[in-house]
Amino acid sequence: MVTARAAILRECPGSLKIEDVDFVDPGPNEVLVRTVASGLCHSDLHWMQGKYVPPLPIILGHEAAGVVEAVGSGVTYLKPGDHVVGCLSVFCGECDYCVTGRPHLCREPSVRVGPADPPRVQTVAGGVQQGGQLGAFAEAMVVHEHALVKIRPDMPLEQAALLGCATITGVGAVINTAKVPAGATVAVIGAGGVGLNVIQGAALAGASRVIAVDLLESKLELATRFGATDVVDASNCDAVETVKDLTGGGVEYAFEAIGLTVTAEQSFAMLTRGGTATVIGLIPAGQNVSLPASDLWMAEKRLQGSSMGSNSFRYDIPRLVDLYLQGRLNLDDLVSKRIGLDEVNDGFAALERGSVARSLIVFE
Repeated sequence: MVTARAAILRECPGSLKIEDVDFVDPGPNEVLVRTVASGLCHSDLHWMQGKYVPPLPIILGHEAAGVVEAVGSGVTYLKPGDHVVGCLSVFCGECDYCVTGRPHLCREPSVRVGPADPPRVQTVAGGVQQGGQLGAFAEAMVVHEHALVKIRPDMPLEQAALLGCATITGVGAVINTAKVPAGATVAVIGAGGVGLNVIQGAALAGASRVIAVDLLESKLELATRFGATDVVDASNCDAVETVKDLTGGGVEYAFEAIGLTVTAEQSFAMLTRGGTATVIGLIPAGQNVSLPASDLWMAEKRLQGSSMGSNSFRYDIPRLVDLYLQGRLNLDDLVSKRIGLDEVNDGFAALERGSVARSLIVFE
């Protein structure tokens, strides 16, 4: 058993409490990881705000990298000392989704700890759940081996943490979900952590125009460093009409990376005929997106979702590592601030204000 500190959500809405927790020894197919870095994602903020209600109490955090400390029986993919990235797209490898090349859609309970199962984490007050089957706001994690991917040891673990959510979600939405071809025109609504990765994913794909749309000038300036060819300040114009003016009628591919119904509808509205809009942002439960039906059959426009960049993360993440080490993938500029675990609530306050791309918890 390992004792470590963790940030726990005990009431919803609410803030995170730093507590000592005990991790059980890894069981069959489980791995103990010493967490090195963990990113703050807007999805965790949604849980803290009560837009989605998780099983409580829970350790949030699902974007992390670390070092394997111990493995349980049956683990053959990993060994102590391996450097790993966690991803909430834990997969079984055997269900219909996995064997047809869609492991990001796997929901097989055999690799997931449910609210009624014995928890891997204990406190003096009882068991604690792990957000995204990871619980990355903690100095350690005990997780199923299928929630981890081994990476090259020369990859910096702080930057590697970003690959497990923000980068795979954004770049994957372009490459895997929308399959943007070279020369295409692209608009991206939202230039936060995920949106910036959509922008650089479009640049990697060879898009001819990549238009970044946001309300904050600072984020639009940052977007140009990730490959945006044009920027639209939606605080002082009609973003849809401006994108149409820039492209002579609309873009072929639009991406929504905020999580609002209005911006999802805008992404569809700024398409040219035959265009595809991809919604990435986590729109709160119970809300609906309204579209003009005639655009679906007369203009053959499409609206689709993307879950975690439609990833096969054990395939995708090592290749993203290579791109970073080749200088072709920008992860350094994603990190707005490095913080300690005790500063996690301040980090989320900055995220809520929209003043950061990504805050990164760096563990000692």
